[in-house]
Amino acid sequence: MTSERQRLAQFHPEIDTGGRFVRQPNAFTDVITADGSSGYPAEANRYHLYVSLACPWAHRAIIVRKLLGLDEVISMSVVDPIRDAKGWRFTVGDGHGPDPVNDFDYLSEAYLATDPGFNGRWTVPCIWDRRTGRLVTNDYPVITIQMHTAFHGLQTTDADLYPEHLRSEIDAIDELVFHSVNNGVYKAGFATSQAAYERAFDALFSALDQLDQRLATQRYLVGNQLTEADIRLFTTLVRFDAVYYSHFKCNLRRIVDYPNLWPYSRDLYQRDGFHTTTDFDHIKRHYYGTHDRLNPTRIIPKGPDIDWWAPQDRTRLG
Repeated sequence: MTSERQRLAQFHPEIDTGGRFVRQPNAFTDVITADGSSGYPAEANRYHLYVSLACPWAHRAIIVRKLLGLDEVISMSVVDPIRDAKGWRFTVGDGHGPDPVNDFDYLSEAYLATDPGFNGRWTVPCIWDRRTGRLVTNDYPVITIQMHTAFHGLQTTDADLYPEHLRSEIDAIDELVFHSVNNGVYKAGFATSQAAYERAFDALFSALDQLDQRLATQRYLVGNQLTEADIRLFTTLVRFDAVYYSHFKCNLRRIVDYPNLWPYSRDLYQRDGFHTTTDFDHIKRHYYGTHDRLNPTRIIPKGPDIDWWAPQDRTRLG
C-alpha cells in the first residue's frame, strides 16, 4: 500500500498555498548545438532520449524525432507507463523495455548520476549524453527546438517544423497553448482548491474556443504548413477525451464536440508519425493507474469509443 507521504510526493511540492498546481522548473538546461559551441555538439549515436508514451511532453519529442528522420541519429527508450513514488521505471512489457544505455532500473538513476543532490520529480523527456555520462537536458520545451536546429544537418527528411520566417508566430501561439492548454489541464486536474480549479478550467476552455475559431479558416495553427505549434497542441488534444475530460475534470466540452478542433485533430492523427506514436493503452494506464489520489481504485475506463480514422477534409483550407 502506498503511504500518504508517497502519495503527496507526487503532488505537494508543486502545489502552492492557494491550491494551484505550479510545475517545477526544469533542472538540466544545457544545450546541444550544431557547431558544438555549447560543449555538446550534435552527433549521431551520441545522445539517448528517454521517454514515456503516456506523457504529452515526451510525445512531442517522439513525433518530432520521427518526422525529422532522426530515428537512427538519436536513440530512444520507453519507460513503463505506471509511475510510482520511485518514479519512472524500466521494465519489459508491451511498448516498453529495459534501459539499453546504462541498464538503469529507474530513470531517477540518470538524474542522480548527473546531480546526486537532485530532489525534484524525475521527468521525461530527457536526453542522456553517452560521452560525458550525464543528462544534458530535461528542458522539454527546448528539446524539440534543438532537434530542429542543432540536428538539422543530420535529419534524413526534408521536414521543416520550425521555419525561421514563422518562428516568432510559432513561439507566440505556443505561449497560449502551453499555459492554458498543455499545462492548463494539469492546473485543473491537480488543483486542490475550488478557486484554483475553476480558474484553470475557465482559461483552458477559453483557449480551446480561441483555437477552434482560429482553425475555422486555416488548416494549421501557423502559416500554411505543419509546424512545431501543431505538434505541441496535438499531444494534449489526443489525450483530452480519453483522460483529461474525466480524470482531470475538464468536462465542459470534449474535443469531438468542437467543429474545427476535432477534424484538425483527426487530420494530424491520420498522418504517419502521429498515430504511429500514439499509444492509448499507455496513456490510460498511466493516468488512471498512477494518480491514486485522483483515482484511488485505479480502475481504467474502457472508453471512450472514438473513431480517429473517420473521414475528414481539411485540405480545402490549404
